[in-house]
Amino acid sequence: MEIYGINPVAEALKGGRVTRLRISARADRRMDQILALAATKGVAVERVDAQALDRAARGGVHQGVVAEVEEAREYSIEALVRPPADLPPQGGSHLMVVLDGIEDPHNVGAILRTCDAAGVTGVIRQTRHSAALDGVVGKASAGALAHARIATVVNIARAVEALKDANIWTIGLAGEAAEAYTDIDWTLPSAIVLGAEGTGLRRLVRERCDRLVRVPMLGRVESLNVSVAAGVVLYEAVRQRIGLSSGKG
Repeated sequence: MEIYGINPVAEALKGGRVTRLRISARADRRMDQILALAATKGVAVERVDAQALDRAARGGVHQGVVAEVEEAREYSIEALVRPPADLPPQGGSHLMVVLDGIEDPHNVGAILRTCDAAGVTGVIRQTRHSAALDGVVGKASAGALAHARIATVVNIARAVEALKDANIWTIGLAGEAAEAYTDIDWTLPSAIVLGAEGTGLRRLVRERCDRLVRVPMLGRVESLNVSVAAGVVLYEAVRQRIGLSSGKG
């Protein structure tokens, strides 16, 4: 798989996933961090012309660097609910995100970026009707894709049931829900379930969620972009969990 852009490539180098690195023959000082990381990791650097980078990035904004990376580690749901010692959940409990049919790679990348910032312990996506985890997602995530713990499953509804069996509350976002997202105790082990823009959560997924919540809309548009909604809800969870960990009620 190929990724591109300074931040995504830098994060992949830090994670030891880069197998081939190409940079522009006219690279400027912005590439110093990439070159330093490549030297530290023992990755050879190839100087190529802009046309070669354009082809490798398939027209994406590569900023003068393209890397081939090892495929990201695939997690099972069972592995996600057992976080490693070096990734403690915020506030002492799980905070997970489930993507139900989100196919726009820019939205997925933006969600992964927020997941990383919010200390999310795992992301679940579906094999079909999901954005490919490629260079577009990597660029949109500003490199967070390199660090995300992702499980890819055949059936999201069954995945929601598996999370419930693991004592993780599943909270779906739905515009018509009676409860607001601020009504939830996000200090409990929780998974936010996000549906695709336009269609929202599919019926079977919606029915399996423990609760449905909405982000209040006070203006004239009916909904937020899904990545924006994810950020709003995740940071309510962070707010509550920071208060818990600092001893504030």
